[in-house]
Amino acid sequence: MCGIGMRGLGIIIGGMDPSRVGTALTLAASQAALGGRVRLLFDGDAVRLAVTRDELLESCLELGVTVTLCQSGLASAGLEAATLDPRFEYGGMVSWLAALGEDRLTLA
Repeated sequence: MCGIGMRGLGIIIGGMDPSRVGTALTLAASQAALGGRVRLLFDGDAVRLAVTRDELLESCLELGVTVTLCQSGLASAGLEAATLDPRFEYGGMVSWLAALGEDRLTLA
């Protein structure tokens, strides 16, 4: 549930730049800590970052951030959903955007 008057936030992580990813995860954790809904999409090659151990990503998951991994990114990385963290969701850009509704959108 979003904090009073707070719109949700959708963040697309589309690259491997550690600085940008770190800022995106910090933003996501901050929004969630304030009671706002947050949805992350790791797109393309960025999927590889989501499957590594990362304290910021773990914090996001613990705060209730929805983390979606791009299915085509998984396939190109040779990863299978059954072997990954069960808190991850899977989908593509179209389904993720369709679920965004009135939430704000940012690209990292």
